[in-house]
Amino acid sequence: MKKIIVPVLCIALASCGGSEQKKETKAVADANPRFEVFKNSFIENLWKVYPGWASSQGYHKYDDILVIPDQNERDAEVRFASANLDTLKTFDLAALSDNNKTDYRMIENQLLSAVWAVKEQKSWEWNPSEYNVCSAFAEILNGTYDSLDVRLHNFSQKLRNVPEFYKAARKNIEDPTLEHTQLAIEQNLGGVSVFEKDLTDAIKKSKLTKDEISKLNERAADAVKAIKNFADWLKKLKNDKPRSFRLGKELYAKKFEFDIQSGYTVDQIYEKALAHKKELHEKMFELADRLWEKYMNKTPKPGDKLVEIRNVIDKISETHGKPDEFQAAIEQQLPVLIQFIKDKDLIFIDPSKPLVVRKEPAYMAGVAGASISAPGPYDKNGNTYYNVGSLAAWDKDKAESYLREYNKYILQILNIHEAIPGHYTQLVYSNQSPSLIKSLFGNNAMIEGWAVYTERMMLENGYGNNEDEMWLMYYKWNLRSTCNTILDYSVHTKNMSKEEAMNLLMNEAFQQKTEAENKWRRVSVTQVQLCCYFTGYTEIYDFREELKKQMGDKFNLKKFHEKFLSYGSAPVKDIKELMLVEMNQTKK
Repeated sequence: MKKIIVPVLCIALASCGGSEQKKETKAVADANPRFEVFKNSFIENLWKVYPGWASSQGYHKYDDILVIPDQNERDAEVRFASANLDTLKTFDLAALSDNNKTDYRMIENQLLSAVWAVKEQKSWEWNPSEYNVCSAFAEILNGTYDSLDVRLHNFSQKLRNVPEFYKAARKNIEDPTLEHTQLAIEQNLGGVSVFEKDLTDAIKKSKLTKDEISKLNERAADAVKAIKNFADWLKKLKNDKPRSFRLGKELYAKKFEFDIQSGYTVDQIYEKALAHKKELHEKMFELADRLWEKYMNKTPKPGDKLVEIRNVIDKISETHGKPDEFQAAIEQQLPVLIQFIKDKDLIFIDPSKPLVVRKEPAYMAGVAGASISAPGPYDKNGNTYYNVGSLAAWDKDKAESYLREYNKYILQILNIHEAIPGHYTQLVYSNQSPSLIKSLFGNNAMIEGWAVYTERMMLENGYGNNEDEMWLMYYKWNLRSTCNTILDYSVHTKNMSKEEAMNLLMNEAFQQKTEAENKWRRVSVTQVQLCCYFTGYTEIYDFREELKKQMGDKFNLKKFHEKFLSYGSAPVKDIKELMLVEMNQTKK
């Protein structure tokens, strides 16, 4: 019926003239300027409530403020969210432009999520790792947005509240999970170097007076004492009934809805991941079977598809770098990726935006082995950091296991994902988005999904010379994203045990033991985030294929990439909607 009714309705609307149509046009024209005023006011007030978030996005007006995480602060969050949700209701969503409709939904989602986090998730009670000031102070030292002396002045002012910060943290914590407790201890103690070594190095380069330096050192010493006391308190905390790190089905579904903002439900994505795992196994077996004799010589085939895949992967994985050359190998490969993209004309990469490969800071350790720290939209020319975990303290067997996981082929795919044309490239584009909302409220599924999408896109365009080995390792890597979703969903909603998880990761996803152990730890201290990869990738890839069918010879891959990224880090479903609307308008 809809296919019949809609065209008739359109004709009817098109034939309507006179005052009603003019009133509707005027309402739309009036709504958007008012909404733009609201957005500007909303963002300015947002930073007053979340000054730390403001600093991380390159807005440095409140760099000297450290919010105390007490009940007053949580009440202020809820009041802010409720007031702005009420203001949103004064706008007729239908009267807004397509771009503003997306901003409206992203603001609404952010505010509803904030209220839910305070009132229902309540991780401020059971997750001690939320209490860590080290990153905020490190960002001030690493910044280039103002003179060193100005930044150190803000650093000093911000330090005043560190003891009260951790005092409030201790008051909040109740029956914490054992996993988050251990993570909090490690990351806080690891971050002490920010106030000892890093600050000392910065002071030597400054022009501060002796009195200013004395006051700064005194406050830093108090901060270090507060951090170490917090870690000691956690170590000694009597915790007879620790909360399970598993989020549970109800909270998990709600967090997925807020964090992922997918066109699919969490149950639908889980089922898609199971089906995709099966598809990947078939593709991998075909390649492994073809490569068997090359790598296994005359060794008889095992007769089990998964075992055969595993054997070939293990043999290929023996080709890898050395522990002390891991970071250097990453640095050397980035120019190769840039040149390939230029040669294939896949997307424009701005050479003026710096990408710096660095050792992963200690306050970030324990969650992911490689990551990107990008500047916010207010600091568009700041450094993007590619954080690489160090293997220096690892024993020989653990390091060997890790390097086999990140072998010659997979290290290249990792660099595509994290850097070029993955996260680094996407986040540079996001900062250029005309909508500040889309840049600030970045959707993780879009961000991670883009990085996963680029892995396949690069190989489709000839990266790796179409070698069977590269494709096999790509499928293994893509299987990781797929199994991330299966793992996360199963652990947090189906009580998957560690033994079951290790079987999934090692025997079905072909991961090395060290990687599987690290992933188990990651799933025990995060929730939903591991679903971002497969969900976003699925939505982006499916959308691209849909457009290719519609447009035929007119489809241009580079234009698709640049247009897709031009909408900032909005949810994929919203970018899809905006692109289709724009395409339809262009046709007219």
